[in-house]
Amino acid sequence: MPQKPKGARLYQHPQTGIYLIRDTGRGDRSTGTRDRREAERQLAVYIAERDRRPGGPATPDEMTIVEALTIYGSEHAPTVKDPARIGYAIEALISWWGERPISTITRETSRAYGRGRRMVIARDPKTRDPIAWAPCAPGTIRKELGVLAAAIQYCKDEGHLLNPPKVHLPAKPAPKDRWLTRNEAARLLKAAYRHQETRHIARFILVALYTGTRKAAILGLRFKPHPEGGRVDTTSGRLYRRADGEAETKKRTPPIPLTPRLMAHLKRWEKEGTRFVVAFDGQGIESIKTGWTSVVARAGLQDVTPHTLRHTAITWACQSGRADMWTLGGYFGVSPETMQHVYAHHHPDYQKDAVEAVGGRKL
Repeated sequence: MPQKPKGARLYQHPQTGIYLIRDTGRGDRSTGTRDRREAERQLAVYIAERDRRPGGPATPDEMTIVEALTIYGSEHAPTVKDPARIGYAIEALISWWGERPISTITRETSRAYGRGRRMVIARDPKTRDPIAWAPCAPGTIRKELGVLAAAIQYCKDEGHLLNPPKVHLPAKPAPKDRWLTRNEAARLLKAAYRHQETRHIARFILVALYTGTRKAAILGLRFKPHPEGGRVDTTSGRLYRRADGEAETKKRTPPIPLTPRLMAHLKRWEKEGTRFVVAFDGQGIESIKTGWTSVVARAGLQDVTPHTLRHTAITWACQSGRADMWTLGGYFGVSPETMQHVYAHHHPDYQKDAVEAVGGRKL
């Protein structure tokens, strides 16, 4: 009796340690990597491309979730400002959904994804294989399922898919009110600056706290105009958060004037000869994940992400009471609705008229 074909799978070469993709009836294909995680990503892409239909649109039973995510990742993700964020979500989605057809997406399977989704918190230092896991944050789960919904809608709009099911997202979590005190910010900055390998994180912290700019925009900043991102003009004292001619998105990135204190730092960094505002060994960087984690740990802080710095900058500005909410929203690129919902209670004028009206009554 003939053996059942094993299908596509990974095989690690015993001499080189490099992972190969093996598929029944096809030749081996090298992934070029010893990283199991990267090899699994390449395997998922291989399966999606192998099974893609040559003709017209597929039904939800005929197209796999891997295939939809691969199309979205290869065609749409490169056109957005922060494709890495989509990439991380796709990687997590593929590892859980596998090769299931799109027709398996229901309210219950969407909930099951949330229950089963875990994130790696430790890896073997030699093999880089996961050795410890922790539950994923509700907000992250919602964002990842949002990427799945966007991928399926994209495939429908582009004519790859017919009548897709709805991806059911969990309820949106309440906005975090975690911001740093002045003492915590000082500890974070000191932890970054004291070690040579994380001094670029210190630069990131300063720019974020003084301007409230988002992480991706800060990492794209240079001292001269360029097509990939924003720039700092130390002559006029202005920060341009996006490239000249780049269209604005819902993640608002308005140009802003800079404070004298931050300008002093920027002029000193520019004189060092680097092209990038946040640089490591003179070169720009795409991710601060590893350095950030070590800095936060050394500072003894918890529940602090790069986005916490933006939240902190806006909160401090509101607490100062030196500008109204409309002006602050324009400076930080925050909608009036978000300013009212998330930050207004930090302003000393918050509901001031109501307090005076209630307090003025005689009992």
